[in-house]
Amino acid sequence: MPLLSLSNYKCFWGTLSALFTLSFIFIANSTTLQTQTTPKPCNNPYKELNLILNPNGTVSRQNKPPQSPPSPDPTLPNLVLSKDLTINQSKGTWARIYLPRKSLDQNYKLPLIVFFHGGGFIFQSAASTIFHEFCFNMANDVVAVIASIEYRLAPEHRLPAAYDDAVEALHWIRTNHGDSWLTKYVDYSNVFLMGSSAGGNIAYNAGLRVAATNDQDYKIIKGLILVQPFFGGTHRTGSELRLANSPYLSLCTNDMLWKLSLPVGVNRDHKYCNPMVRDGFEGLEKIERLKWWVLVTGCSGDPLVDRQMELVKLMKKKRVKVVGHFTAGDYHGVQDKDPLKAKQLYGVLKSLISKLPSDD
Repeated sequence: MPLLSLSNYKCFWGTLSALFTLSFIFIANSTTLQTQTTPKPCNNPYKELNLILNPNGTVSRQNKPPQSPPSPDPTLPNLVLSKDLTINQSKGTWARIYLPRKSLDQNYKLPLIVFFHGGGFIFQSAASTIFHEFCFNMANDVVAVIASIEYRLAPEHRLPAAYDDAVEALHWIRTNHGDSWLTKYVDYSNVFLMGSSAGGNIAYNAGLRVAATNDQDYKIIKGLILVQPFFGGTHRTGSELRLANSPYLSLCTNDMLWKLSLPVGVNRDHKYCNPMVRDGFEGLEKIERLKWWVLVTGCSGDPLVDRQMELVKLMKKKRVKVVGHFTAGDYHGVQDKDPLKAKQLYGVLKSLISKLPSDD
């Protein structure tokens, strides 16, 4: 059953608002029932993350996740073709482009989702198998072109390096006239910035940066898709305390990821981390004026869910066209590990993208 059914803009926005209200109440009630947990001592966060801190401030990553190569050959029986394109050789950034095979025989162009992977700003790659499979299946199910961006990692390249790479990637996509997949199959009026976890944070902050510039890049963006976005702050939220020892994202891990990725000398109330501080949301007025749509997803089993819902409430207050899609249970990163949850997310994305008005 489709997430949304509507015939005009007023019905559309009313339906989205109702869906948000219901999901918000549902999650708010479910999290209220949880009890506070005493955080376990954070004795050796580097060991917990399988990292070795080097004297020069870099880290040695002990367990490199498996990676998958692209598959650009159309003679192979793959549902989705993929290839890697260099963005900035000096920075080591590139994009893996995913093209649904079914689009090869179609005459219409497809939405483009510019995707930023998760990993706490420290781990993973656009080539990581977990995100390769996620983007492969998303391209096939949503029927969209996906550009998964390889950005620089912290602490070797602390924030805002990843934001800089994201903005540069969007500009590269808009001005790249030499790649046939992009020029032939992408509808440049239907582009979304999307990320999961830390990638959701990147999509949000890159969106704010693009919206604040006079560059033409902002004109191609239709909206932002923030999947369990990774935000923080010095004040602990209720969900962070209730899920302090989550095996998927403990407070100890959470704090260390921010310590390694934020600029040296700042705390978690910096605007890169906490969107509720004034510097963190001052660009929302521009997003509202540009009439971008924003989807924020989360679940009650994620320690960050309270922050995600606070962001949705703030966006609504700023009159941003935002949809909050929250579910009960699950955990941080569930869509990366559970194919069924990923497929459900693809259904939400496809329904939302297909129902957005072509012009406002």
